[in-house]
Amino acid sequence: MAPRMDDVVRLCCEISAHGQMKVAVKNSTKGAMVAGGTAFVGGLLGGPAGIAVGGAVGGLLGAWMTSGQFRPLPQILMELPVDQKQKLYDDVARVLDSLDWMDAAQLIALVMGNATLQQQVTCALLNYVTQELRAEFCHN
Repeated sequence: MAPRMDDVVRLCCEISAHGQMKVAVKNSTKGAMVAGGTAFVGGLLGGPAGIAVGGAVGGLLGAWMTSGQFRPLPQILMELPVDQKQKLYDDVARVLDSLDWMDAAQLIALVMGNATLQQQVTCALLNYVTQELRAEFCHN
């Protein structure tokens, strides 16, 4: 991997770790569908009280089904294939076009020391994750 691309991926890992971002890819939908489905069946069988009971049971079942599916974003970023890291680099590099850095440590210091730049990189990262990875976020 190119050094500059590696620096940007490390920066994204630092920003996402700083914000304690966790991501679920496609599994949250399954949990929501289970919760909604059991609420619907509960409503058919027991009326309004059935909706409440079905929703509660479905919510617990959906949570159990997807538990452990949220993973720290830095872990996901480090596991990306090279072509996806290149796309992430391209997206974030547009924000960093005016910066000149020697290594990842200097890049991280420059971005973390500038709230506006940090916010712009965070937005580019969030856009990448939601658009390219089709993921959902969980902020701790």
